[in-house]
Amino acid sequence: MTAIAKILLLGSGELGREFVISAKRLGAHVIACDSYAGAPAMQVADEAEVFSMLDAAALGAAIEKHKPDFVVPEIEAIRTEVLKDYEDRGLNIVPSARATIMTMNRDRIREVAATELGLPTSKYLYAETLEAMHAAVAVVGIPCVVKPVMSSSGKGQSIVRAAEDIDPAWAYAVAGMRGDRQRVIVEAFIPFDYEITLLTIRTREGVLFCDPIGHRQERGDYQESWQPAAMSPAAIGAAQDMARAVVDNLGGYGLFGVEFFVVGDAVIFSELSPRPHDTGMVTLISQNLTEFDLHARAILGLPIPAMTQYGPSASAVILADREAKDFVVEGLDAALRTLTPGVDVDVRVFNKPTTRPYRRMGVALALARNGDTDAARAAARRAAAKVTITYRD
Repeated sequence: MTAIAKILLLGSGELGREFVISAKRLGAHVIACDSYAGAPAMQVADEAEVFSMLDAAALGAAIEKHKPDFVVPEIEAIRTEVLKDYEDRGLNIVPSARATIMTMNRDRIREVAATELGLPTSKYLYAETLEAMHAAVAVVGIPCVVKPVMSSSGKGQSIVRAAEDIDPAWAYAVAGMRGDRQRVIVEAFIPFDYEITLLTIRTREGVLFCDPIGHRQERGDYQESWQPAAMSPAAIGAAQDMARAVVDNLGGYGLFGVEFFVVGDAVIFSELSPRPHDTGMVTLISQNLTEFDLHARAILGLPIPAMTQYGPSASAVILADREAKDFVVEGLDAALRTLTPGVDVDVRVFNKPTTRPYRRMGVALALARNGDTDAARAAARRAAAKVTITYRD
Protein backbone atom coordinates (compact mmCIF):
# COMPACT_ATOMS: atom_id res chain seq x y z
CA MET A 1 0.00 0.00 0.00
CA THR A 2 1.21 3.50 -0.82
CA ALA A 3 0.68 5.93 2.07
CA ILE A 4 -1.59 8.93 1.56
CA ALA A 5 1.31 11.09 2.76
CA LYS A 6 4.64 10.84 4.55
CA ILE A 7 4.84 12.95 7.72
CA LEU A 8 7.98 13.85 9.67
CA LEU A 9 6.85 14.57 13.24
CA LEU A 10 9.24 16.78 15.23
CA GLY A 11 8.65 15.93 18.88
CA SER A 12 7.12 12.68 20.08
CA GLY A 13 5.39 13.32 23.39
CA GLU A 14 1.84 12.43 24.36
CA LEU A 15 0.32 14.96 21.97
CA GLY A 16 2.42 13.60 19.14
CA ARG A 17 1.38 10.06 20.05
CA GLU A 18 -2.31 10.86 19.61
CA PHE A 19 -1.58 12.75 16.38
CA VAL A 20 0.27 9.73 14.98
CA ILE A 21 -2.73 7.52 15.73
CA SER A 22 -5.07 9.97 13.98
CA ALA A 23 -2.79 10.38 10.96
CA LYS A 24 -2.23 6.63 10.56
CA ARG A 25 -5.96 5.99 10.69
CA LEU A 26 -6.15 8.16 7.57
CA GLY A 27 -3.40 6.18 5.84
CA ALA A 28 -0.35 8.35 6.51
CA HIS A 29 3.19 7.07 7.08
CA VAL A 30 4.73 8.80 10.10
CA ILE A 31 8.35 9.16 11.19
CA ALA A 32 8.46 10.26 14.84
CA CYS A 33 11.50 12.25 15.99
CA ASP A 34 12.67 13.21 19.46
CA SER A 35 15.80 13.66 21.52
CA TYR A 36 15.40 10.30 23.29
CA ALA A 37 14.50 6.78 22.22
CA GLY A 38 11.18 5.20 23.11
CA ALA A 39 9.21 8.46 23.24
CA PRO A 40 5.41 8.00 23.28
CA ALA A 41 4.80 8.80 19.61
CA MET A 42 7.68 6.57 18.50
CA GLN A 43 5.86 3.59 19.98
CA VAL A 44 3.02 3.89 17.44
CA ALA A 45 4.80 5.47 14.45
CA ASP A 46 6.12 3.67 11.36
CA GLU A 47 9.70 4.84 11.89
CA ALA A 48 11.67 6.83 14.44
CA GLU A 49 14.70 9.11 14.55
CA VAL A 50 16.58 10.24 17.68
CA PHE A 51 18.28 13.65 17.55
CA SER A 52 18.01 17.13 19.03
CA MET A 53 15.63 19.40 17.13
CA LEU A 54 18.08 22.21 17.89
CA ASP A 55 20.79 20.44 15.87
CA ALA A 56 20.43 22.06 12.45
CA ALA A 57 22.56 19.47 10.68
CA ALA A 58 20.68 16.53 12.21
CA LEU A 59 17.31 18.10 11.40
CA GLY A 60 18.33 18.69 7.81
CA ALA A 61 19.69 15.16 7.54
CA ALA A 62 16.37 13.68 8.75
CA ILE A 63 14.46 15.70 6.16
CA GLU A 64 16.84 14.65 3.39
CA LYS A 65 16.71 11.01 4.46
CA HIS A 66 12.95 10.65 4.61
CA LYS A 67 11.84 13.27 2.05
CA PRO A 68 8.48 13.83 3.77
CA ASP A 69 5.42 15.45 2.26
CA PHE A 70 4.80 17.32 5.51
CA VAL A 71 6.96 18.37 8.46
CA VAL A 72 4.79 18.66 11.58
CA PRO A 73 6.37 20.28 14.69
CA GLU A 74 5.06 19.15 18.09
CA ILE A 75 7.58 20.97 20.29
CA GLU A 76 8.80 24.54 20.67
CA ALA A 77 12.59 24.23 20.52
CA ILE A 78 13.36 23.63 16.84
CA ARG A 79 15.83 25.15 14.39
CA THR A 80 13.09 27.09 12.65
CA GLU A 81 15.54 28.60 10.17
CA VAL A 82 16.04 25.09 8.78
CA LEU A 83 12.29 24.73 8.34
CA LYS A 84 12.14 28.10 6.56
CA ASP A 85 14.92 27.04 4.19
CA TYR A 86 13.11 23.83 3.27
CA GLU A 87 9.78 25.62 2.90
CA ASP A 88 11.44 27.99 0.44
CA ARG A 89 12.46 24.89 -1.51
CA GLY A 90 8.85 23.70 -1.65
CA LEU A 91 8.47 21.47 1.43
CA ASN A 92 5.18 21.78 3.31
CA ILE A 93 5.90 22.95 6.88
CA VAL A 94 2.85 22.73 9.17
CA PRO A 95 1.19 25.10 9.50
CA SER A 96 3.90 27.30 7.92
CA ALA A 97 7.52 28.16 8.62
CA ARG A 98 6.48 31.67 9.62
CA ALA A 99 3.97 30.29 12.11
CA THR A 100 6.61 28.08 13.72
CA ILE A 101 9.05 30.99 13.92
CA MET A 102 6.46 33.38 15.40
CA THR A 103 5.05 30.93 17.94
CA MET A 104 8.21 29.18 19.10
CA ASN A 105 9.02 32.43 20.91
CA ARG A 106 6.48 34.17 23.16
CA ASP A 107 7.91 37.58 22.32
CA ARG A 108 7.34 37.19 18.59
CA ILE A 109 3.76 35.94 18.77
CA ARG A 110 2.99 38.65 21.31
CA GLU A 111 4.27 41.27 18.86
CA VAL A 112 2.09 39.80 16.11
CA ALA A 113 -0.98 39.95 18.33
CA ALA A 114 -0.39 43.30 20.02
CA THR A 115 1.51 45.31 17.40
CA GLU A 116 0.46 43.92 14.02
CA LEU A 117 -3.15 43.05 14.86
CA GLY A 118 -3.86 45.40 17.75
CA LEU A 119 -5.40 42.69 19.94
CA PRO A 120 -5.82 43.37 23.67
CA THR A 121 -3.03 41.79 25.72
CA SER A 122 -1.62 42.26 29.19
CA LYS A 123 0.98 44.98 29.71
CA TYR A 124 4.41 43.45 29.13
CA LEU A 125 8.14 44.06 28.78
CA TYR A 126 11.13 41.84 28.00
CA ALA A 127 14.34 41.30 29.94
CA GLU A 128 17.60 39.56 29.08
CA THR A 129 19.40 40.07 32.39
CA LEU A 130 18.43 40.03 36.04
CA GLU A 131 19.00 43.78 36.23
CA ALA A 132 16.74 44.35 33.22
CA MET A 133 14.10 42.17 34.83
CA HIS A 134 14.13 44.29 37.99
CA ALA A 135 13.59 47.35 35.78
CA ALA A 136 10.79 45.64 33.84
CA VAL A 137 8.98 44.64 37.04
CA ALA A 138 9.22 48.24 38.26
CA VAL A 139 7.39 49.39 35.11
CA VAL A 140 4.90 46.53 34.74
CA GLY A 141 4.12 46.43 38.44
CA ILE A 142 3.60 43.78 41.11
CA PRO A 143 2.03 41.24 40.92
CA CYS A 144 3.33 40.12 37.54
CA VAL A 145 3.98 36.89 35.67
CA VAL A 146 7.47 35.93 34.48
CA LYS A 147 7.96 33.41 31.65
CA PRO A 148 10.85 32.37 29.43
CA VAL A 149 10.17 33.42 25.85
CA MET A 150 10.71 29.75 24.91
CA SER A 151 9.79 26.83 27.16
CA SER A 152 7.43 23.88 27.26
CA SER A 153 4.60 22.81 29.57
CA GLY A 154 4.88 25.94 31.71
CA LYS A 155 8.50 25.32 32.71
CA GLY A 156 10.10 28.44 34.15
CA GLN A 157 6.84 30.33 34.71
CA SER A 158 6.12 31.96 38.06
CA ILE A 159 4.29 34.87 39.68
CA VAL A 160 6.17 37.73 41.34
CA ARG A 161 4.05 38.82 44.28
CA ALA A 162 6.71 40.83 46.15
CA ALA A 163 10.12 42.36 45.44
CA GLU A 164 11.93 39.44 47.06
CA ASP A 165 10.36 37.11 44.45
CA ILE A 166 12.18 38.73 41.52
CA ASP A 167 15.57 37.01 41.86
CA PRO A 168 14.08 33.50 42.37
CA ALA A 169 11.69 34.09 39.45
CA TRP A 170 14.62 34.98 37.19
CA ALA A 171 16.57 31.89 38.27
CA TYR A 172 13.53 29.65 37.75
CA ALA A 173 12.89 31.13 34.31
CA VAL A 174 16.49 30.63 33.22
CA ALA A 175 16.40 27.02 34.41
CA GLY A 176 13.24 26.35 32.38
CA MET A 177 14.36 28.04 29.17
CA ARG A 178 14.63 26.29 25.81
CA GLY A 179 16.59 27.44 22.79
CA ASP A 180 19.54 29.79 22.53
CA ARG A 181 18.22 33.08 23.91
CA GLN A 182 18.23 34.07 27.57
CA ARG A 183 15.13 36.23 27.55
CA VAL A 184 11.99 36.48 29.66
CA ILE A 185 8.67 38.22 29.24
CA VAL A 186 7.34 40.13 32.27
CA GLU A 187 3.55 40.45 32.11
CA ALA A 188 1.17 42.38 34.31
CA PHE A 189 -0.97 39.96 36.29
CA ILE A 190 -4.56 39.99 35.05
CA PRO A 191 -7.21 39.21 37.69
CA PHE A 192 -9.17 37.14 35.19
CA ASP A 193 -12.43 35.35 35.89
CA TYR A 194 -11.15 32.29 34.03
CA GLU A 195 -8.88 31.31 31.13
CA ILE A 196 -9.71 29.29 28.06
CA THR A 197 -8.20 27.54 25.09
CA LEU A 198 -10.06 28.02 21.82
CA LEU A 199 -9.11 25.21 19.45
CA THR A 200 -9.09 26.92 16.05
CA ILE A 201 -8.81 24.92 12.84
CA ARG A 202 -7.61 26.67 9.70
CA THR A 203 -8.67 24.66 6.65
CA ARG A 204 -8.68 25.26 2.92
CA GLU A 205 -12.42 25.91 3.22
CA GLY A 206 -12.26 28.37 6.12
CA VAL A 207 -11.71 28.64 9.86
CA LEU A 208 -13.57 26.38 12.31
CA PHE A 209 -13.80 26.40 16.11
CA CYS A 210 -14.35 23.81 18.81
CA ASP A 211 -16.34 24.70 21.90
CA PRO A 212 -14.15 26.70 24.32
CA ILE A 213 -12.11 24.73 26.84
CA GLY A 214 -11.65 25.99 30.39
CA HIS A 215 -8.53 25.01 32.27
CA ARG A 216 -6.71 25.30 35.58
CA GLN A 217 -2.94 25.61 35.85
CA GLU A 218 -0.29 25.12 38.50
CA ARG A 219 3.36 26.09 38.01
CA GLY A 220 2.31 27.36 34.59
CA ASP A 221 1.23 23.88 33.50
CA TYR A 222 -2.30 22.61 32.96
CA GLN A 223 -3.77 20.35 35.64
CA GLU A 224 -7.34 19.93 34.44
CA SER A 225 -9.49 21.11 31.57
CA TRP A 226 -13.19 21.04 30.77
CA GLN A 227 -15.39 21.57 27.76
CA PRO A 228 -17.48 23.53 27.15
CA ALA A 229 -16.37 26.48 29.25
CA ALA A 230 -19.33 28.69 30.15
CA MET A 231 -18.93 31.97 28.24
CA SER A 232 -21.24 34.76 27.23
CA PRO A 233 -22.08 35.04 23.51
CA ALA A 234 -20.19 38.33 23.42
CA ALA A 235 -17.06 36.76 24.89
CA ILE A 236 -17.22 33.77 22.54
CA GLY A 237 -17.64 36.06 19.55
CA ALA A 238 -14.68 38.21 20.60
CA ALA A 239 -12.44 35.18 21.15
CA GLN A 240 -13.35 33.71 17.77
CA ASP A 241 -12.72 37.01 15.98
CA MET A 242 -9.28 37.35 17.59
CA ALA A 243 -8.34 33.73 16.99
CA ARG A 244 -9.34 33.97 13.33
CA ALA A 245 -7.28 37.13 12.91
CA VAL A 246 -4.17 35.53 14.39
CA VAL A 247 -4.31 32.23 12.49
CA ASP A 248 -5.06 33.99 9.21
CA ASN A 249 -2.03 36.20 9.85
CA LEU A 250 0.19 33.16 10.48
CA GLY A 251 -1.15 31.21 7.51
CA GLY A 252 -1.05 27.53 6.68
CA TYR A 253 -3.44 24.76 7.64
CA GLY A 254 -3.88 22.84 10.86
CA LEU A 255 -5.19 23.18 14.38
CA PHE A 256 -4.08 26.04 16.65
CA GLY A 257 -4.53 26.24 20.42
CA VAL A 258 -5.30 29.91 21.14
CA GLU A 259 -5.34 30.91 24.82
CA PHE A 260 -7.30 33.81 26.29
CA PHE A 261 -8.00 35.40 29.66
CA VAL A 262 -11.67 36.27 30.18
CA VAL A 263 -12.99 39.05 32.41
CA GLY A 264 -16.76 39.31 32.10
CA ASP A 265 -17.40 39.87 28.39
CA ALA A 266 -13.85 41.11 27.82
CA VAL A 267 -11.35 38.72 26.20
CA ILE A 268 -7.57 39.23 26.38
CA PHE A 269 -5.13 37.38 24.12
CA SER A 270 -2.54 35.30 26.00
CA GLU A 271 -0.65 32.76 23.86
CA LEU A 272 -0.91 30.53 20.81
CA SER A 273 0.41 27.10 19.85
CA PRO A 274 0.31 26.06 16.16
CA ARG A 275 -0.52 22.47 17.04
CA PRO A 276 -2.80 20.42 19.31
CA HIS A 277 -2.88 21.80 22.84
CA ASP A 278 -2.42 19.88 26.09
CA THR A 279 -5.70 21.26 27.48
CA GLY A 280 -7.37 19.87 24.35
CA MET A 281 -6.82 16.30 25.52
CA VAL A 282 -10.35 16.61 26.85
CA THR A 283 -11.46 16.16 23.21
CA LEU A 284 -10.38 12.53 23.48
CA ILE A 285 -13.75 11.99 25.14
CA SER A 286 -15.81 15.13 24.51
CA GLN A 287 -16.50 15.23 20.76
CA ASN A 288 -16.75 13.15 17.60
CA LEU A 289 -13.41 14.36 16.21
CA THR A 290 -10.52 14.86 18.62
CA GLU A 291 -8.16 17.80 18.25
CA PHE A 292 -5.67 15.31 16.76
CA ASP A 293 -8.18 14.11 14.15
CA LEU A 294 -8.89 17.74 13.27
CA HIS A 295 -5.19 18.60 12.95
CA ALA A 296 -4.56 15.60 10.69
CA ARG A 297 -7.54 16.33 8.44
CA ALA A 298 -6.69 20.01 8.10
CA ILE A 299 -3.07 19.19 7.24
CA LEU A 300 -4.02 16.59 4.65
CA GLY A 301 -6.74 18.75 3.11
CA LEU A 302 -9.51 16.32 4.00
CA PRO A 303 -13.09 17.44 4.75
CA ILE A 304 -14.17 18.08 8.31
CA PRO A 305 -17.81 17.25 9.08
CA ALA A 306 -19.89 19.08 11.65
CA MET A 307 -18.34 18.68 15.08
CA THR A 308 -20.63 17.03 17.62
CA GLN A 309 -20.22 17.58 21.35
CA TYR A 310 -21.16 14.45 23.29
CA GLY A 311 -21.69 16.29 26.56
CA PRO A 312 -19.87 18.21 29.29
CA SER A 313 -16.42 16.67 29.64
CA ALA A 314 -13.21 17.05 31.62
CA SER A 315 -9.60 15.88 31.85
CA ALA A 316 -7.30 15.63 34.87
CA VAL A 317 -3.57 14.95 34.67
CA ILE A 318 -1.69 12.09 36.32
CA LEU A 319 1.70 13.32 37.54
CA ALA A 320 4.97 11.76 38.66
CA ASP A 321 6.66 13.14 41.76
CA ARG A 322 10.29 11.97 41.42
CA GLU A 323 12.91 10.89 38.88
CA ALA A 324 12.94 7.21 38.00
CA LYS A 325 13.57 4.78 35.17
CA ASP A 326 12.06 1.69 36.78
CA PHE A 327 8.42 2.20 37.71
CA VAL A 328 4.95 0.87 37.03
CA VAL A 329 1.60 2.66 36.63
CA GLU A 330 -0.99 1.07 38.88
CA GLY A 331 -4.59 1.64 39.89
CA LEU A 332 -6.13 1.53 36.43
CA ASP A 333 -8.77 -0.97 37.52
CA ALA A 334 -9.88 1.28 40.37
CA ALA A 335 -9.77 4.40 38.19
CA LEU A 336 -11.90 2.86 35.47
CA ARG A 337 -14.40 1.72 38.09
CA THR A 338 -14.96 5.32 39.18
CA LEU A 339 -18.73 5.26 39.08
CA THR A 340 -20.90 8.34 38.89
CA PRO A 341 -24.43 8.00 37.49
CA GLY A 342 -24.49 9.28 33.92
CA VAL A 343 -20.71 9.85 33.76
CA ASP A 344 -18.31 7.81 31.60
CA VAL A 345 -14.66 7.59 32.64
CA ASP A 346 -11.54 6.68 30.66
CA VAL A 347 -7.77 6.79 31.30
CA ARG A 348 -4.86 7.23 28.88
CA VAL A 349 -1.33 6.24 29.96
CA PHE A 350 1.42 7.95 27.96
CA ASN A 351 4.08 5.22 28.33
CA LYS A 352 6.95 7.63 28.92
CA PRO A 353 10.18 5.72 29.68
CA THR A 354 11.23 7.92 32.61
CA THR A 355 9.61 10.03 35.30
CA ARG A 356 10.54 13.33 36.93
CA PRO A 357 8.73 15.64 39.34
CA TYR A 358 5.46 16.96 37.87
CA ARG A 359 5.92 15.12 34.58
CA ARG A 360 2.60 14.19 32.98
CA MET A 361 2.38 10.40 32.80
CA GLY A 362 -1.28 10.06 31.88
CA VAL A 363 -4.68 11.69 31.88
CA ALA A 364 -8.09 10.76 33.24
CA LEU A 365 -11.12 11.68 31.15
CA ALA A 366 -14.78 12.00 32.04
CA LEU A 367 -17.96 12.59 30.01
CA ALA A 368 -21.13 13.65 31.84
CA ARG A 369 -23.88 12.47 29.54
CA ASN A 370 -26.57 13.49 31.99
CA GLY A 371 -24.78 16.11 34.04
CA ASP A 372 -22.70 19.24 33.83
CA THR A 373 -19.02 20.18 33.69
CA ASP A 374 -18.78 20.13 37.49
CA ALA A 375 -19.81 16.48 37.52
CA ALA A 376 -17.32 15.67 34.76
CA ARG A 377 -14.49 17.53 36.53
CA ALA A 378 -15.17 15.76 39.82
CA ALA A 379 -15.21 12.34 38.14
CA ALA A 380 -11.98 13.03 36.22
CA ARG A 381 -10.21 14.16 39.41
CA ARG A 382 -11.39 11.09 41.32
CA ALA A 383 -10.22 8.76 38.55
CA ALA A 384 -6.83 10.49 38.28
CA ALA A 385 -6.32 10.22 42.05
CA LYS A 386 -6.73 6.44 41.90
CA VAL A 387 -3.86 6.03 39.42
CA THR A 388 -0.52 5.69 41.19
CA ILE A 389 3.09 5.38 40.11
CA THR A 390 5.06 2.76 42.02
CA TYR A 391 8.81 3.34 41.82
CA ARG A 392 11.19 0.39 41.81
CA ASP A 393 14.53 2.20 41.81
